[in-house]
Amino acid sequence: MIRVGVLGAAGRMGREVCRAVAAADDLVLAAGVDPHHRGERVGDLEVAGALDALASAGAEVAVDFTRPDAVMGNARWCLDHGIHVVIGTTGIGSQDLEELAGLTGGGRPNAIVAPNFAIGAVLMMRFAEEAARLFDAAEVVELHHDAKADAPSGTALATARRIAAAREGAWRAPAGDRSYPGARGADVEGVRVHAVRLPGLLAHQEVVFGGPGQVLVIRHDATDRTAFIPGVLLALRAVRERPGLTVGLEALLSR
Repeated sequence: MIRVGVLGAAGRMGREVCRAVAAADDLVLAAGVDPHHRGERVGDLEVAGALDALASAGAEVAVDFTRPDAVMGNARWCLDHGIHVVIGTTGIGSQDLEELAGLTGGGRPNAIVAPNFAIGAVLMMRFAEEAARLFDAAEVVELHHDAKADAPSGTALATARRIAAAREGAWRAPAGDRSYPGARGADVEGVRVHAVRLPGLLAHQEVVFGGPGQVLVIRHDATDRTAFIPGVLLALRAVRERPGLTVGLEALLSR
């Protein structure tokens, strides 16, 4: 049995993770932490306000679905206290990944960071990378709910970087009218990325490829947060056996 602590336990994603962990035969929901919801109940669990609750409960693995401004502090604390971490919070940058790599492995706890835990989204990125070898012209459009703190999303950034690394040509999108900066989206390694934030959305992304006489669209839609749960559980079960830092869920699907 793996003892799991959930950071951001009272949030929408945190509650889904708590339910899934509690229902799993090989996992134990040992603790939930959410400083803004201390004392609330998530199922049978009383939410704690401080990270010390993880150590008190004997948590072996912590999963973080909090905010970009909190996640690295949480990760440092967990790794320093011998607790493996699974990070689903977006906003982790390259410098953060370098720091996590230095804090893990070599007999220290391990970490898994994934920009998206939906298996369909992982396949979408894989298919986009494959298409980029034959289609140089591509743009990414990501659409999320209006409470999402970061833009572009981690999934969109990862997708754009994979496209940029895979394509062989030198096609570049036009920059647009200088009178309206930003209209053409962000430039991520030569790939334009457009971020939409609206109520009614959850997590959606499409990659649009263009070629002579044809258009290819690869799209993934997460219509409910349960889409992320199988990937989260996969990471929770795998993190103790993967030394150091693992980035992306795809490495776990290839086992």
